[in-house]
Order: sequence, then C-alpha cells, then structure tokens
Amino acid sequence: MVMVSTPVQARALTADMTYQLTVGQEFPDVKSCRRALRDMAIALHFEMQTIKSDKTRFTAKCSSDGCPWRVHAAKLPGVPTFTIRTIHESHSCGGINHLGHQQASVQWVASSVEQRLRENPNCKPKEILEEIHRVHGITLSYKQAWRGKERIMATMRGSFEEGYRLLPQYCEQVKRTNPGSIAAVYGSPADNCFQRLFISFQASIYGFLNACRPLLGLDRTYLKSKYLGTLLLATGFDGDGALFPLAFGIVDEENDENWMWFLCELHNLLETNTENMPRLTILSDRQKGIVEGVEQNFPTAFHGFCMRHLSESFRKEFNNTMLVNYLWEAAQALTVIEFEAKILEIEEISQDAAYWIRRIPPRLWATAYFEGQRFGHLTANIVESLNSWITEASGLPIIQMMECIRRQLMTWFNERRETSMQWTSILVPTAERRVAEALELARTYQVLRANEAEFEVISHEGNNIVDIRNRCCLCRGWQLYGLPCAHAVAALLSCRQNVHRFTESCFTVATYRKTYSQTIHPIPDKSLWRELSEGDPNVNKAALDAIINPPKSLRPPGRPRKRRVRAEDRGRVKRVVHCSRCNQTGHFRTTCAAPI
Repeated sequence: MVMVSTPVQARALTADMTYQLTVGQEFPDVKSCRRALRDMAIALHFEMQTIKSDKTRFTAKCSSDGCPWRVHAAKLPGVPTFTIRTIHESHSCGGINHLGHQQASVQWVASSVEQRLRENPNCKPKEILEEIHRVHGITLSYKQAWRGKERIMATMRGSFEEGYRLLPQYCEQVKRTNPGSIAAVYGSPADNCFQRLFISFQASIYGFLNACRPLLGLDRTYLKSKYLGTLLLATGFDGDGALFPLAFGIVDEENDENWMWFLCELHNLLETNTENMPRLTILSDRQKGIVEGVEQNFPTAFHGFCMRHLSESFRKEFNNTMLVNYLWEAAQALTVIEFEAKILEIEEISQDAAYWIRRIPPRLWATAYFEGQRFGHLTANIVESLNSWITEASGLPIIQMMECIRRQLMTWFNERRETSMQWTSILVPTAERRVAEALELARTYQVLRANEAEFEVISHEGNNIVDIRNRCCLCRGWQLYGLPCAHAVAALLSCRQNVHRFTESCFTVATYRKTYSQTIHPIPDKSLWRELSEGDPNVNKAALDAIINPPKSLRPPGRPRKRRVRAEDRGRVKRVVHCSRCNQTGHFRTTCAAPI
C-alpha cells in the first residue's frame, strides 16, 4: 500500500481525513476511477496530468516537473471494472502554490455543491466560492461557480431551452387542470422561435369580474434569465386593497406591438367572460404602446398615470424631496381649489417644476380632475409590491417562472379565503377602519336637513352638502373612494340610516369571499403531461408534438445599458442650463472651466 501525502500547510481538510490508493483497488468503471483520482488530487493539493485514457487503461502523473508520483489503472477482462495496477512513489513536489486547480472543473464544482443547491436553490455563486475555499482550500473564479450552479439547476428544474420546447404542453395542462383558464403560446411562423405567452387563470377571471373593483394596473418587469424577455402584468385590486393579479404575458421584447397584443388578449378575456363589460379605470406609465392599446381595446376606459412612475420622473428631473411631496399632495387633493393651491406652493419654490407639472394634463393624474374612479389608488405599484417573489421567479426557465407565479397565486387564494372566513364584520378590515374614523369625526358635525335626501353638514372646516340618494358629497370623498365620508356619515346618522348599506358592494366581506371563492389548482409534474393529455379528449393533441424554440435574443454579458424615453417627456424641449459664473449656457457653475 502506498500513502499519498502532502505538506501539512497545503491541506484544507480536517486532520482525520486521508486519501489513499492501493494496488488492486477496484472501481466500477473508468469514470469512477478518474473521479476518485481527481477528488484525491484536489483534496491533497496537487495537479494531475493524464498521460493515457481510453476504454481499457488510464495512466496519470503529477503535473509538477520532476515529481515521481504516477498511477496506472487497467480494465479487468470481461467486466467494466477498473483496477489500480501500479503506483510509483510518494510526492516530492510539495503540492501546488497557485490559485485554482486544474482538476476543479465545472462538473466537479456542480457535484460539490449539488446537495446544498437542492436544499437552497437561492445560494449565490459567491457563497459557493466561499464554501469550496473553506472545505477544499482552493480559490476558483466566479464564472466557474456560476456555471457549476447553472449545470445543477438545469438538472433540477430543466434547461431554459427545454422550458420553451414544452410550452405548448404546459398551456394544455393549465387549461386541463384549471378549466376556463386562458393559456396560449405563439411562435414565429418562420422558425417557431418564441414570441409571446398569455396566461390567465379561471379563478382570477371570475374573481375580478364578479367581486373586484373595476380598476386595473398595467406594469412590466424584465426577465433575468438566459434569454431576454419581458413579463407584462395586468392586476386588479380586491375589496381590502390587496393586489389581485389577473393576467400575465411574456414577450420576447417590450414594444408597442406587444403591448397592443397583450391588451387585445385582455379585452377578449373580459368580453368572453361577461355580458356587460365593466367601464374600467386603468393605471400605467402611459407609454405610447399602452396608450394606443388602451384606446383601441378599451375605448371607454379612464386611463391615468401611475403616480409612482410620474413622481420618479419628477424626482430625477428636480431632485427635491419637498417638491416631490407637494406633487403627491397635489395628486391627492380632492377639489380643484386644493389642487391649485398645491401647484402654487410648488411654483413658489421652483417655477421650472411648476411648468413641468402643468405640461401634463391634470385629468391624467390629479384626483381633482380625474374622471374615473380610482378608489384612492394613485399607483399601480405592481412590481414593487410583488418584488419579494417576482424577482426570484424572473430568473427561472419560463415554465418554472410561470409555476412559481401559479403557486404563489394558489397560496394567496387559499390563505385569503380562509382568513376572510374568520371575519365577523360587515365590511372588510380596511373599510371598517375608514368608516370608524368617519364616525368619530361625524359626531362633531352639525347636520341640517333640506329634504328626504339632501343635507347641509357644518363643521369647523366649513360647510358641505350631502345627497344620500345619489351618494355624493361636495368634498367628493364619497364619490372617489366608494365609502361614505365623515360628512355623509353625519347625514346618514341624523336620519337613522345604516351607514354600511351606503358603501360600494366590493367593500363587503360577502363580496370579498366571492373574490377568492374559486380555486387555482396544481399542475402535475412534466413527466406525466403526455400520459395525462393523451387520455383527455379536451386536450389539443397537436400541442403534444408542437415545439417552440427559444427566442433569438440571447442575454448579452454584463449589465444592460438602456435609457427608456418616459411618456411624459416625449416631444419635450430639453431644459437649457445656465452657468452663473461665466453667463454661458450648456453647463453649471460647478463644472465651469472658463477663465475669469
């Protein structure tokens, strides 16, 4: 028996771990033999050079010049087993003294961290590098760790290419397990490369049309996977104010044509599932493709700016927190007088900022002018609200991403359904709190009745007129939020009316339970899809053999550099800056280089 040793300072393993080879030691096949020698070389910090490797023999020596270490293994006759024939001497080289290791291949990295990745798929390449250095004492490149992780993740979740190839079958499974759902994939007619995917679950369609507010937010997030693409989202809001995802679209790139397609699919979905199309209020960043898509597919809808997008553009332009706060206060003002007062406050600080705001029609963003009913929602805020899990999903292969989204929705529906069964109030919790606050204020108001429906409510803030028949108040709070304002509550109490009867139905617990009354069902493992589909007469058999190729746009290396033109900046003349030092234009005082 020959012990393979290395200097003490080169070892990164615990003292009780030894690696030894003996003449006559056997391995199931040549791969196992090579793997054992590779692991030994890494553990004992020497590099091995293969001299001969074929189906019947394997010979290797130490890579260091002059080191006598050498091993020879050969195949036993009639069986695939390999056995060690000879081992020459111990090492005299003292091991390697440089970073990395010749035998530490991507496959070795993958094998080393496979168990950890199965337990924690979110483990980062940097953490893999740290673990390999701690356990094995070698330093590898970030790219090796990343490629090793990708190799294991591909075996666990399938490759990115397989995800696109199986999309037609996945769509059939969505429709088979969740009847009434919409799932369709589209490829390029020329080469069948992926272009678009649209999915909306029947439970979401039912909940939105029968119980949600007629309010939709449109947003997008860019995919972080191997192939470029964009996830488009259409999201409603339930009675308690939580996001209610309605439809998802994945496109090869974000452009006007794809937004038009997505909104057309959304219109067809709603039109197919209801006799009376609701008059929607839609919030977005109002980029050109969305504006045109809404005008063509939802011509009666009220389409407003999402204030998150608008305020971010404003912040980038002026970088003044006080101005941004005034912008939000102007957006939230309920009356024209309050709105104009806020704009004047902005103008006192910066006339440029006031000019920037006045260029954008207030009917597109200001509550005082907006014609639709937003129920107090000034932002779509979809991606930020879903950021905790949508970011993780956006880096997965396309089917895994959609499954991550489906599982999250399935969990939400179940949790919210069960939670609502514990509620004993008439209204959902957020609405109950709002009505309770209005009741507190209403007790301090004086109410004068004009007739059976009209009231004058007097408070320290001034007088307001309330019409309980038309459910409106001069302060506009009742009309805008769908819940009686404090003035309306005071009027209703004065004539002994039940305040809860004068709220929009979407705020009731009964309607909330209807929102989540349907179930989003699980989808079986992909290994069972063909078998389950072949026995189902409702499945499109052509989809079983259809193949979608990955999109042509492969993700380029490095961080993408892209500057989107904001909708509110289109056609805008660029602001001319002026230097107060030299009185010239085109630069600031701090960057002025002119001699004075």
